[in-house]
Amino acid sequence: MKKIILLFLIALTIKVGAQTQPILVTSEWLKEHLNDPNLVLVHVGNLKYDYDKEHIAGARYLWPAFLAPDSPYGNFNAPEPKKATEILRGLGISNNSHIVLYHIRNEVSVTARMFLTLEYLGLRDKVSFLNGGMEAWKKADNMLTAEIPPVKKGNIKVKSSGELVDKEYVLKSLKSPTAVVVDARMTRFYDGEPTGNPRDGHITGAQNIPYTEMVDANNMFKPVDQLQPYFTPVADKSKEIVAYCFIGQTASVVYMAGRMLGYNVKLYDASLQEWSRLDNLPMESTKK
Repeated sequence: MKKIILLFLIALTIKVGAQTQPILVTSEWLKEHLNDPNLVLVHVGNLKYDYDKEHIAGARYLWPAFLAPDSPYGNFNAPEPKKATEILRGLGISNNSHIVLYHIRNEVSVTARMFLTLEYLGLRDKVSFLNGGMEAWKKADNMLTAEIPPVKKGNIKVKSSGELVDKEYVLKSLKSPTAVVVDARMTRFYDGEPTGNPRDGHITGAQNIPYTEMVDANNMFKPVDQLQPYFTPVADKSKEIVAYCFIGQTASVVYMAGRMLGYNVKLYDASLQEWSRLDNLPMESTKK
């Protein structure tokens, strides 16, 4: 009997440890779970001045460039595993952590890129995104603080997965009947309005799902029944979506929306910053 009980407890522990966390959480949910022992709340922001001024109690600060560094060949690259491990452990993240990211003001896309990057680093189903960010938290009459929380170093073990892909993967996807390449930029850029890149327009054969349509005027992700009509004409859920944009940032918003709808989504990391500069890679424009 004792052996049976022990096996049951082990199975229960494994089940709890493997729990899938929601992609989006509300301010009400966060308020209720703010003191959960495994919760790691992360304030994502391009400048630390904002965090120093005020943040949600218990939040740690993440500068996006730590996990999406620039290089001589482009912006927002995949992080080096050793550096990423150091950053994540410094935030107090362990393998059993539930990470909740939130943005300030309209910085949805850069925070969405951090969501994608964490999934790429092996934390898929362990990351959530506070819908509406800190502004939604404030509108719900919740308090903010300038107090810096103590952080116990985590023990996360990073393992890169396949959410970020390269140009060769995109070329293969363009020829595949089971994949669709999606331009996540606004339609006018997809059509060919000049952007400053060497070539304008879109990857030949790519469809268009503008990232700006994924969120509302309050920088909140729209409900799934409002998101689905943007995806249905482009791909059914049997097909993989490979999204891209200018530098691999705003396409992260489409990545998140697709994940919420149950699609298998990947992101072409170098995006048009690379593709438009390589003349052997196909582009087309609908703008006359």
